[in-house]
Amino acid sequence: MSDPWNLFGTTRTAVLTTQKRDGRPQLSNIGYQWDPATRVALISVTDTRAKTRNLRRDPRASLYVTTSDLGAYAVGEGDAELTAVSAAPDDDVVDQLVEYYRALAGEHPDWDEYRQAMVSEGRLLVRLPLTRAYGWVPDGS
Repeated sequence: MSDPWNLFGTTRTAVLTTQKRDGRPQLSNIGYQWDPATRVALISVTDTRAKTRNLRRDPRASLYVTTSDLGAYAVGEGDAELTAVSAAPDDDVVDQLVEYYRALAGEHPDWDEYRQAMVSEGRLLVRLPLTRAYGWVPDGS
């Protein structure tokens, strides 16, 4: 069986699992950027969403990735770190969100519009260093 770490970054989508106040899982479909050298997932979120509130209360999170045919999966676990909420189109958080967008989608047709949208939406970044991984990744996946 192949190493589950190898499945991270093979797709740009995943499921982020956080903990609700009552202890049950909150699952959210997300897009993410993966750095295999540091084993860190970077995720753009809005300040008002349940996953963000959950992570502020309890930083424990899991990231689930799978292949399109569901023939393999991996789960990574770690403690999330949240940036500040974007407050101005030229602040450091928005600069980080620009780099995040570029890494996933390339150039935006209107960076001024994008920067303003990040502030209007109350966007921030979740940095999720994964410290443990498990799953089912058959050889050749």
